Amino acid sequence: MSLAARALLAFAALAAAAAGAAPPIERVKLPPGFEISLFAEGVENARSMALGGKGWLFVSTRTAGKVYAIRHDGRRALETLVIARGLDMPNGVAVKDGALYVAEVSRVWRYDGIEASLPKVPRPVLVFDGYPGDRHHGWKFIRFGPDGWLYVPVGAPCNVCDREAPYASITRLKPDGSRMEVVARGVRNSVGFDWHPVTGELWFTDNGRDMLGDDVPSDELDHAPRPGMHFGVPYCHAGDVPDPDFGRGKDCAAYAPPAAKLGAHVASLGMRFYTGAMFPPGYRGQVFIAEHGSWNRSRKVGYRVVRVRLAGERVVEQAVFAEGFLDPETDTAWGRPVDVQVMPDGALLVSDDLAGAIYRISWRNLPGG
Repeated sequence: MSLAARALLAFAALAAAAAGAAPPIERVKLPPGFEISLFAEGVENARSMALGGKGWLFVSTRTAGKVYAIRHDGRRALETLVIARGLDMPNGVAVKDGALYVAEVSRVWRYDGIEASLPKVPRPVLVFDGYPGDRHHGWKFIRFGPDGWLYVPVGAPCNVCDREAPYASITRLKPDGSRMEVVARGVRNSVGFDWHPVTGELWFTDNGRDMLGDDVPSDELDHAPRPGMHFGVPYCHAGDVPDPDFGRGKDCAAYAPPAAKLGAHVASLGMRFYTGAMFPPGYRGQVFIAEHGSWNRSRKVGYRVVRVRLAGERVVEQAVFAEGFLDPETDTAWGRPVDVQVMPDGALLVSDDLAGAIYRISWRNLPGG
């Protein structure tokens, strides 16, 4: 298929999403016993998700500049509100003590008592405005860690460059914004992280650099059991690929290697440890990762949800969990997974910023399952 034909099909997919056409979720392939349903549609540019304690799901955007609040019954959306507009890449949302935190490129805001106030939206309080304003990798995924701090990554402001932290790092903030510190360095662009449900240690995805070809370097799943670790960027990538511009004289063995290589250009974003009770017992403690999909590869890759199985702190298996968002024959996609969220009943939500939708993956509890 010609590049022009592919571009036309891609445009058609975008037009269908803009027109409000229902996403073709019947194309999604899952392991036997699982099913997918439409949790919410018409959620333009749906990105990161954060679950409130009173039946609301908060959903960020990147290009739309909005934040949504979705009232739901656990299986589907009942009401969708736009609670903020005109923000600068508000990709990060997190909830703590009844307050919603929203991260723009350079600032973090707090909406106190958000769920008790809706549909009225409380006035936001500025928590911190000391992050760089660079828009290249400037969007942020945020979550509260088990230590009570708000974790905020700061991407490299480039494809690859040598800049001092907080660039290319993961930082953490006191909830009141009174203190910020760097937790991990050499992290090119993390858009998803979680803490191991047993050890409480940080795991995160990181997007590899571009322009070294179709298959190098790989995206990473990284493990940071202690603060202060350096994961190689910009000197080394994926543990063993010296950077052609910044790697001279550097030993890749001096930096923390990835726990798993996820594949080049798959754009690994949101990730969660599965802590629910709905899926079969073998899924407990596995990692689900949303792969947003490549943008500059000769043939597209990603556009799926994968799972990673651990044995202790060691990755022992990687497998596709949900695919079908990309048509391999036409090399066009109708959906792009961004984030995953484990629900109280154990179902897994998947956000899709291309189709403007959120999907619910559940286990049908087949006999013998």
